[in-house]
Amino acid sequence: AYSVLYFLRGTRATAMLAGGVFVAIVLRILSDLLGLDVIAWLVERTLAAAPVLILIIFQSEIRRVLAGFGSGPLRLRTQGRYDRARLDTLLDSAVSLASHRIGALIAIERDIGLRAVCETGTFTHAVLSRELLTSFFFPNAPLHDGGVVVKADQIVAAGCIFPLTHDPELSKSLGTRHRAAVGLTEETDAVVIVVSEETGAISLAVGGRLTRGLNREQLDRHLTACLQRRPEPGAGRPDPLPDEPHPDPRDNGQT
Repeated sequence: AYSVLYFLRGTRATAMLAGGVFVAIVLRILSDLLGLDVIAWLVERTLAAAPVLILIIFQSEIRRVLAGFGSGPLRLRTQGRYDRARLDTLLDSAVSLASHRIGALIAIERDIGLRAVCETGTFTHAVLSRELLTSFFFPNAPLHDGGVVVKADQIVAAGCIFPLTHDPELSKSLGTRHRAAVGLTEETDAVVIVVSEETGAISLAVGGRLTRGLNREQLDRHLTACLQRRPEPGAGRPDPLPDEPHPDPRDNGQT
């Protein structure tokens, strides 16, 4: 029960459910006071269908909970497999792409596998290096439009299609690349680095949250916290990012 509440805490679905319960209570009270039998009947039928409505409202959160449970005690943790050299490779790649204003989308796999995402692109199974990682995103490169999936010391696949978020609270100025990063982290525990080709700004998505306008030091701190710090036992959701900077208003996130 604690794990379920931990996953649902602060999500937009929780606010939707609270609003629905509030409306149902108000309608029930009004129907009793004013003798509105039809309204009372509709409220009762809606409450009877509450389990189905909850499944629909919380579908993304439920997927994340089940994925966390399914990879629970028997999973092989990737935490700690991103040593200093691999983190530096990711940092150097992001900074290099940002300095040249080359758009990029790099997903870093943790405990929940990303094979389904990799199958939407091209498997590479190449050794992780800055030169190879940045080359995938060069303009006019065959796989530059999609995302890259990194696992430990491997670039597993490139040109991958990530699921887009449907979060209505996300800024309308954000483009497809940033929405794909948030969408993937809503469904998995992956960490996704995004580079805007419009401004060269670096962003990081974790647990459905997007932190924008990161410099190398800030990105280093966040990646170290996410990829080297072992989570609390039973916690399936990624650790929150520390010391988030203010969003960069210049980063419109266009792809």
